[in-house]
Amino acid sequence: MQYRKDKNGEDISLLGYGCMRFTQKGRNIDIDKAEKELMAAIEAGVNYFDTAYIYPNSEVTIGEIFERNHVREKIKIATKLPQYLISSRKAIDKYFDEQKKRLRTDYIDYYLMHMLTDVVAWENLKANGILSWIEEKKASGEIRNLGFSYHGDTEKFIKILDDYDWDFCQIQYNYMDENSQAGVKGLKAAAAKGIPVIIMEPLRGGKLVNMLPEAAKKAIDENPRGYSPAEWAFRWLMQQPEVTCVLSGMNSLEMLSENCRIADSVRPGEFTAEDFALIDTVRREIESKVRVNCTGCRYCMPCPKGVKIPDIFRCYNRMFTESKKDGRFEYEQTVAMTKDPGFATQCVACGKCESHCPQHIEIIEKLKEADKHLRPGLYKVGINIARKFMLNKKNKG
Repeated sequence: MQYRKDKNGEDISLLGYGCMRFTQKGRNIDIDKAEKELMAAIEAGVNYFDTAYIYPNSEVTIGEIFERNHVREKIKIATKLPQYLISSRKAIDKYFDEQKKRLRTDYIDYYLMHMLTDVVAWENLKANGILSWIEEKKASGEIRNLGFSYHGDTEKFIKILDDYDWDFCQIQYNYMDENSQAGVKGLKAAAAKGIPVIIMEPLRGGKLVNMLPEAAKKAIDENPRGYSPAEWAFRWLMQQPEVTCVLSGMNSLEMLSENCRIADSVRPGEFTAEDFALIDTVRREIESKVRVNCTGCRYCMPCPKGVKIPDIFRCYNRMFTESKKDGRFEYEQTVAMTKDPGFATQCVACGKCESHCPQHIEIIEKLKEADKHLRPGLYKVGINIARKFMLNKKNKG
């Protein structure tokens, strides 16, 4: 495993463990499986583990695993203050104390203001006493490094970056987001100030692996490098010296092993002109096919009316990146024929999802658009008939 330095000169593994996508077992995380994966990651040299207050059961799970394996001093825990829930200094203490209890630790290595999207969110935190609170927690050693995670445009990112003496930051960045969100301009601005940058969504929620257009897959398959789609995406990031750590939501030992291999072998500035040309080809193909810029982060969930927003958008995109048949078949399996369907038509336009979307997607309108393609005329009738048959059969049973 390779390491890059934080602001204090300490080592951060080039590959970080994103703890949002553990395998589920019923309604809970499969803790036994998660334990094997986390301990294998530590054994392989991964030392940066990223979670957040709102990731379901994540803080509790990793807290239990790290405590019973006695590895707290070997690792660095990053978690996040849910700033969108803060309305007082008292609330900041409440969430922080709860997080320490969940994580079974008396200090947080890397603490982030979660999901800042503009300067207003940061100003709201300052109005509620965050600056003096940070000073106290850093003085007591309860917080070792203070940063923020960001979803918004480049201009506002740089304003927030310049407004405080941050220890690190976290941005969404991949070869599709080079010129959106904080983007490469934001990455270089942070690096110029000596601020380490943690990367989230390196594969855009798996889209840069699982939903590539056929022409993009062909270009990758025919390239003499022999890299997989995931390896191209990781190497594009890791070979940039301004990148400190790349998070991956690994949920299999095979995925962990492969990502560790890449993080160990990549070298700064290794990409050739031919490598960048391949990425440009893949990027153009994706941009020509994708209909909704959804990463599957699920910040829009749960929907008060049960609309399965990320699932609908994933299936909608799949109709155009793969085939209409594939997209609609997956839609049947994950949205239409489940016990509790999540049809777009259940949406009442409350706007809750749009207020939480890091990609600023016009979700309400895009749901209507997706529904027209996923359930056209006779197809909608067929689904309704199939559901009635399925429900009647269950009732009789």
